[in-house]
Amino acid sequence: MLYNMTRTSQHARPALFRRKVTDELKKWKERYAPGYAALIEGARRVGKSTVAEEFAKNNYRSYIKIDFANVTKELAAVFDDIANLNIFFLRLQALTGIKLHERDSVIIFDEIQMRPPVRQAIKYLVADGRYDYIETGSLISIRKNVKNIVIPSEEHRIQMFPMDFEEFLWATGSDTYNAMRELFRFNVPAGNEVNRKLMRDFRIFMAVGGMPQAVEAYANGRNFEQIDLIKRRIINLYMEDFKKIDPSGYTGKMYQSIPAQLAAKKKKFLISTATGKRKIQRDLERLSELLDSRTVIPCYNTTNPDPAVPQTRDVETYKLYLSDTGLFTTMLFMNDPVTGDNIYSRLLSDKLPANLGYLYENAVAQMIASTGRELYYHTWEKKNSTHYYEIDFLLQNGTKIIPLEVKSSASTRHISMDEFCKKYSKHIVRPLLISQKDTGHDGQLELKPVYMLHFILEELDRTKKN
Repeated sequence: MLYNMTRTSQHARPALFRRKVTDELKKWKERYAPGYAALIEGARRVGKSTVAEEFAKNNYRSYIKIDFANVTKELAAVFDDIANLNIFFLRLQALTGIKLHERDSVIIFDEIQMRPPVRQAIKYLVADGRYDYIETGSLISIRKNVKNIVIPSEEHRIQMFPMDFEEFLWATGSDTYNAMRELFRFNVPAGNEVNRKLMRDFRIFMAVGGMPQAVEAYANGRNFEQIDLIKRRIINLYMEDFKKIDPSGYTGKMYQSIPAQLAAKKKKFLISTATGKRKIQRDLERLSELLDSRTVIPCYNTTNPDPAVPQTRDVETYKLYLSDTGLFTTMLFMNDPVTGDNIYSRLLSDKLPANLGYLYENAVAQMIASTGRELYYHTWEKKNSTHYYEIDFLLQNGTKIIPLEVKSSASTRHISMDEFCKKYSKHIVRPLLISQKDTGHDGQLELKPVYMLHFILEELDRTKKN
């Protein structure tokens, strides 16, 4: 039986897509419940509530979902006093009409950041042990959402991201992912025709992105103009959120400036460029709030790229990417009244201008971040020049590092990679050039099409576990 305070009867129910975060919830239920509540964190509109409710439906005898962003006064009043848990549970069941079963029911606290005292009470609810708890939230760590409460240590945090390429293919009914995996396993080229087809699939993913509403629209046959409108609404929602936490509007300006700053090919993100004024201490707080929103991905410059990459990062030198490349694609053209099908056609037919190559860079950043990794890059000056070399991303592989360079075209020019391999040869294993080019080698450099990157990351994870 369902008690849903979001009043979904007035709206179409969101599509139920297969999501990898469900496996993380299963691990939580098997290993950590009832001693810990599951806290699903992520940006707005990535599907947290839908996943939590579907998991509850499939894994418990009954569940109650409380949406604190849209809760009735009567239900809200139940949470004013939970000192006596016996009375609290009786009131909750009476008001919702749902019977809770000891050790076979779960209570979902949706948008928990809207009700900080309830989040603080998680400590006592899990100690009671009768039921399991799933919290979902965005902007979880924003100051006003944690002010005057003790953050419970009894939370098992699960990060949720926009849909990755594999989830996108699941949602759209494509069966090409297993074929890609086999090509990767045997380390053989796909061939020109197959590679072109797979790259087109990936460019569709870049155009649509991984926000479930946009993916649902694409799966239902909507055109790109309609899909783009959905993404613009999500971006506007984010801008409204930023305005709430920062009425000055500067946090929103930082977010909006990300595509332009990447296009400028600067060594780092400049807050002053985004805000149009000299950086002050409050700007660093705004940056922290922007990162807490999970709408952006930070990538830190490392001063000395050795296997201890996190210890050598420069916290003041970083780039920012958007957490969803589909939103990035829309933001590139936000100045147009409507992002027409013709512009998307240019992306899908690989006819974008060369200076939009950073769109692929954002896609790679999203792929790396979706595996739970922190992102790092490295720059160093060229001798007798005002220019510099740059390696786009660095991955750890045991006691070695994997340098990764991203190209938007099939070009195999890689001057920065060559210089990096010379300078840091003792720390390097398996340098990678990620582009649209089919699998191959150029000396010690591995060439991989961008759609293969996820398998490389999976392989690294397996190696780490072994």
